[in-house]
Amino acid sequence: MRIPLYIIYALLAAFFAALVPIFGKLGLRDVDSTVATVIRAFIMFAFLLLVALATGKTNTVGFDHRALLLVTLSGVAGALSWLFYFMAIKNGRTTAVIAIDKISVALAIILAWLVLGEKMDFKTVVGAVLIVVGALLVSL
Repeated sequence: MRIPLYIIYALLAAFFAALVPIFGKLGLRDVDSTVATVIRAFIMFAFLLLVALATGKTNTVGFDHRALLLVTLSGVAGALSWLFYFMAIKNGRTTAVIAIDKISVALAIILAWLVLGEKMDFKTVVGAVLIVVGALLVSL
């Protein structure tokens, strides 16, 4: 059986996402979390720009006003997420912050159902509830 490419990408995303709070907590010891978030955002921008240039993926065809607005809102939401995430990591127990942050998975499932019209069946609801319960158990 061949593993779909999106599964491989998702596993890689999860692996690298798991490194973020560890490196972040170690790097935040004597640094303001907002400054650290700005530096992180700059590094991400520079890295991703180099990847886009190296792979030749700089074509902006299809970016009409609506697409640009939605990508911008996604960027603002991501920036706010990371700003609060680093503030929480700096001031709290890393394992609790990581767990509570993962409630975003359940929230995203609900939003995907409400906004995108994606399928919401019993299995999906139970999975989302288990994510929230698991996050609460780890964080308390």
